[in-house]
Amino acid sequence: MILAIDVYYIDDKAKSVGILFEQWDDSISAIKALIIDYQDNINPYQSGRFFQRELPCILSLLSKIDLDAIATIVIDGYVYLNDGNLGLGAHLYQALNQKIPIVGVAKKIFSGNRDYVMAVSRGKSKHPLYVTAIGTSVELAAENLQLMAGKYRMPDLLSYLDQQTKLFKHE
Repeated sequence: MILAIDVYYIDDKAKSVGILFEQWDDSISAIKALIIDYQDNINPYQSGRFFQRELPCILSLLSKIDLDAIATIVIDGYVYLNDGNLGLGAHLYQALNQKIPIVGVAKKIFSGNRDYVMAVSRGKSKHPLYVTAIGTSVELAAENLQLMAGKYRMPDLLSYLDQQTKLFKHE
């Protein structure tokens, strides 16, 4: 299974959402599960230290999932930052004892990390997505992102995931 994760913040609260699917080219109707987790008292954003805010939210969500069934995790963000510094994805990979490959997908380029990223153009968009990876090659990660269903820049599954995070109602 492939797990895609996104986190949305309002003040000091966060909503983490994960979707499970089997194949890179799956459509929204093929989603196997939608997992939601809420967190309170979230750390404030610090430039260059984003992982300190988001990693606890992701790990809380992952506690609800059988990680033995997960082949790859896709995050909204970077694995590597400028000059190879560890980003959210690399910190997550370490937290999971380097057992599950992590693919980072971002909408904006992070200055100074061009050696660690592949630009992926999808649909008719003039703006690529930026892919980084650990535990798998960035080339394979970029190929898999290209396979994802959808005719626009953002794959349908990742757009759906983004929409689900923004439906913020603490349960």
